[in-house]
Amino acid sequence: MKLYEDLKWRGLVAQTAGENIEKALDNGGLKFYIGVDPTGKSIHAGNLLSILNAKRIASYGHKPYILIGGATGLIGDPSGKSAERNLQTIEAVKDNASRIKAQIEKIVPEATFVNNYDWTSNMNVITFLRDFGKNLTVNYMMSKDSVKKRLETGISFTEFSYQLLQALDYYHLYTTEGVNLQVGGQDQWGNITSGFELIRKMAGENAKAYCLTFPLLLKPDGTKFGKTAGGAVWLDPNMTSPYAFYQFWLNTSDEEVIDRLKEFTFLTKEEIDSIEAEWSEHKEFRLAQKRLAEEVTKLVHGEKALEEAMRITKAVFSGDVASLSKEQIEEAFKEDKLTVVSDDINIVDALVLTGLAPSKSEGRKLVQGGAISVNSVKVTDFTFVVKKEDAIDNTYSFIKKGKKNHALMKHEG
Repeated sequence: MKLYEDLKWRGLVAQTAGENIEKALDNGGLKFYIGVDPTGKSIHAGNLLSILNAKRIASYGHKPYILIGGATGLIGDPSGKSAERNLQTIEAVKDNASRIKAQIEKIVPEATFVNNYDWTSNMNVITFLRDFGKNLTVNYMMSKDSVKKRLETGISFTEFSYQLLQALDYYHLYTTEGVNLQVGGQDQWGNITSGFELIRKMAGENAKAYCLTFPLLLKPDGTKFGKTAGGAVWLDPNMTSPYAFYQFWLNTSDEEVIDRLKEFTFLTKEEIDSIEAEWSEHKEFRLAQKRLAEEVTKLVHGEKALEEAMRITKAVFSGDVASLSKEQIEEAFKEDKLTVVSDDINIVDALVLTGLAPSKSEGRKLVQGGAISVNSVKVTDFTFVVKKEDAIDNTYSFIKKGKKNHALMKHEG
């Protein structure tokens, strides 16, 4: 399958510009770039699609450039925003850029990294206005959705200028590096085509330049992809652990999972079709979700981190929590309500305290019926005492009711 056909099959083409772009993509040999906004310390699962697209396009014989927006990150992109961004310091943006570069290098080691701060920070404002501002009219810039949506609430000249600054990036890379394709999310179409227009104005009508955007990803309920109840799912393992990252993909809905396999993995059409056929027969086994979680976690965090995430997941699912370390337990259950006790406690009292039983009488019935286990050991005697000395690392007792309900108790003091 050629590149353009592959991108279309995966649902990764929203808009294109440039004469015979399909042929250009299929022939290979283009230099292309994807921009990354360094306004945070890490990229998240939603941003990951851009990085994987860079790797995917590069695998077809095109040379990737990753542009870190060290200058534009100081301005703020109005795209998709209803209000002005808070401006960040140069030091913060530089630190973010360094962190993000390290994350992306692991995934796309073949990429050339550039930072628009290098060619923008020393530019004379008169030069910027005369040489570049003259080529895009205010009417043209105001026609872009990123600007039109902000006209009622207000947009500063600072953010209004973002479009021209990004256009300058494309022109600069076109003239200095021979980059002739810009790729980005659908919300960047206005900014990307402004660069395309600037090249056409300054380099001539016959300039060979192209634009490609991919659709923005949304969940079935219309919310942003890459978000959970706890916030964004980050690629930085210190912000989102590999286990939590793995769980995010494992919890993909049935409505989304096949699309996510196409978008976020490098599995072939034949492989994905085979997975889909097997998964469709037994959706309760979540085979497609498991494969998705494995592929993406391995790609971002590596084989060892994947194995660790899978081991914790298996222990939690089977109830064999006693095999985990204190640190692994804290990671696996950090979203759970934690019950803290300072003394040893009778199992029936523990069930009521943690909410696993509504009353002591119900707690006794659960114990006598064999529905309760503590740290993977079944408890049938309602005089059993949950002790700190028996806890995992003398800290945690994992109490399980049946197959699906559990509570975590922490022993202090």
